Amino acid sequence: MSDLSAPARIPAGVIPQQREPAPPRVGRRFVLRYAAAYTGMVMMLISPLVVTLALKLEALDGDRAPQRLALVAGIGAAVAMVGNPLFGRLSDRTVSRYGMRRPWMVVGLVGGTTGTVVVAVAPDLSLVVLGWALAQLFFNAVLASMLAVLPDQVPADQRGSVSGVLGVCLPLASVAGTFLVRLFNPHLVPMFLAPCVVGGGLLLWFARGLDDRRLAAAPPWSWHELASTFYVRPASSRDFLWAFSSRFLFVLAMAFLTSYEAFYVLDHLGTPKDDVAGRVFVATVVQSVFVVAASLLGGRLSDRLRRRKPFVVAASCVFGLAMLWLAVNSALSGFYAALALSGLGLGLYTSVDLALVVDVLPDPATAAKDLGVFNIAGALPYSLAPALAAACLSVGGYAALYGVAGACGLLGAVAIVPVRGVR
Repeated sequence: MSDLSAPARIPAGVIPQQREPAPPRVGRRFVLRYAAAYTGMVMMLISPLVVTLALKLEALDGDRAPQRLALVAGIGAAVAMVGNPLFGRLSDRTVSRYGMRRPWMVVGLVGGTTGTVVVAVAPDLSLVVLGWALAQLFFNAVLASMLAVLPDQVPADQRGSVSGVLGVCLPLASVAGTFLVRLFNPHLVPMFLAPCVVGGGLLLWFARGLDDRRLAAAPPWSWHELASTFYVRPASSRDFLWAFSSRFLFVLAMAFLTSYEAFYVLDHLGTPKDDVAGRVFVATVVQSVFVVAASLLGGRLSDRLRRRKPFVVAASCVFGLAMLWLAVNSALSGFYAALALSGLGLGLYTSVDLALVVDVLPDPATAAKDLGVFNIAGALPYSLAPALAAACLSVGGYAALYGVAGACGLLGAVAIVPVRGVR
């Protein structure tokens, strides 16, 4: 029988790999600042997608605005898909007196706001495309560095709770963003810029006080390292790839809702153009109430039960059913009710999804890069959704569009089942 108290022998010539020490438990002040900054970041990203991009394109080319939105959102999502892992890799390798993550938060904020200004003042479609691509590229630098803060700063036994709090940030950002947009309606330039001003202020507040990680020296660089930015080895990352697939399907369903919500209200429900922003705001508030409740409860239960998968399965099923409800709905009250149900699913999902994927990251030393690869599952659907949506709308209108969205949500539940590294 071996002596369990004896230290393990290390073969000659092998240097043992040092593990990063677990971060200390975080307090309420850190969580508050992190959540505020995350809310600001999401607000800058999501406000144009929910309302202002559609209204900008309606003003430029009313008859073909849905098709123009498909083009703009698709190109922007493709740029985000490249930018997120690229900036994540750069963040993992950044050596500076200001830390690894903070510099990219500031650079991303400046670049993303510049792109939003270009969209706001653009006189034609080409500049809208250019500005939105620039905004997506740099705001995804912020997103990559912000998400890496979770494994950097939060221990494993708190990640469900903190992830649940971050899940609340999505509805708060949606409500705050649509409120600011509505506040400045119908003046498009301040409608675009108000979320950047408020969200940017919250982000800088967090960045200023962050005790950021620092690297003593940059790891060796090569073309192989650059190419591996967009790649995760399947043999050693099976759970990661299943989690990626589940996120991709869920976000694809959400992309159909987010990108075409304003047009659903305008065209399918017959809402006057001047009332669209107001009704989208009401729907966002209704959805957000359920997201907040489900996210806070789901995150705490997930940490207490030490389980993630059942929450993702339930959330994906509920969200899928909400999309199927929209597919058969023809009344404003039904629209609000379906958004409430979607909020329940979205809240459960966001409460544990990020904690689950952090638990199955292939390598803690490349957390930002791997989270960037994972976030392709959040960007790629917004690139594919416009083309798929155009096909669905041409075949069967909004019934077909949200029928496909419902199927994607249900398949997202199936895809998480094979994950083995997390219960």
